[in-house]
Amino acid sequence: MSQFSVLVQKELRESWRSFKLLWIPLVFILLGVSDPLLNYFMMDILKAVGGMPEGFEMVMPEFTPADILAASTGQFQSVGLIVLITAFVGSVSRERQNGTATLLYVRPISYVSLFLSKWVVAVLVAIVSIVAGYAASTYYTIILYGTVEWDRFFAMVGTYIIWICLVMAITLAMSASFKTVVAATITIILVLVGLIIDSFIGSFWSVSPWKLANFALALLSDYYDKTDFVITLGLSIGLIVLFIIIGIVMSKRNASTTKI
Repeated sequence: MSQFSVLVQKELRESWRSFKLLWIPLVFILLGVSDPLLNYFMMDILKAVGGMPEGFEMVMPEFTPADILAASTGQFQSVGLIVLITAFVGSVSRERQNGTATLLYVRPISYVSLFLSKWVVAVLVAIVSIVAGYAASTYYTIILYGTVEWDRFFAMVGTYIIWICLVMAITLAMSASFKTVVAATITIILVLVGLIIDSFIGSFWSVSPWKLANFALALLSDYYDKTDFVITLGLSIGLIVLFIIIGIVMSKRNASTTKI
């Protein structure tokens, strides 16, 4: 356990020195505030820009707090996921490629502690970013559109965090398995392309870990199947464990490929 804590502290220091604990939450804050502000002031922006045809009128729909939070989640699901994957996809593979992992591998080390420390810190940074993004979005949503139901809101955020834990497990498992470029490609295919496929033909199945973000948003209302949600949640947690195991095994197997 002491080895794990030391490795976690090492990863935290590296995240702080590389400013990941600063710039990633800032990105999510910007994503969080963009939708409530842009949607609310869209007409004012169009009038200020000018150049609209004479007599042109645009009627903006009446947005509810749930609509704005859904829009912010959509931002997190696109730009946010790309930022997180890009930031952490080299966590394991880059250390092997530049030789810094040699300083760790020459010592008796637990690969379980090694991989888990990287995953825990990646998840911690991601959670801080997600919470910061939702806090910013919710602040302006309450001011401009009305209050939210806090019990449903926290259930939504908690469910979405589990989805992010899965994304980080996939990212680091691929980083442990392949070189950085290959790992990034496979991670994007598994996560982002998986989301696209699910959005197009996901109506043919009601249970999928790639639906977890949709279920998180559905928690803001009563329009969801609780059985499907529980099964999806269980599958997601199971995949988290599976990819962590894959990451640990591949970290050990590929340790010999570290450059000296």
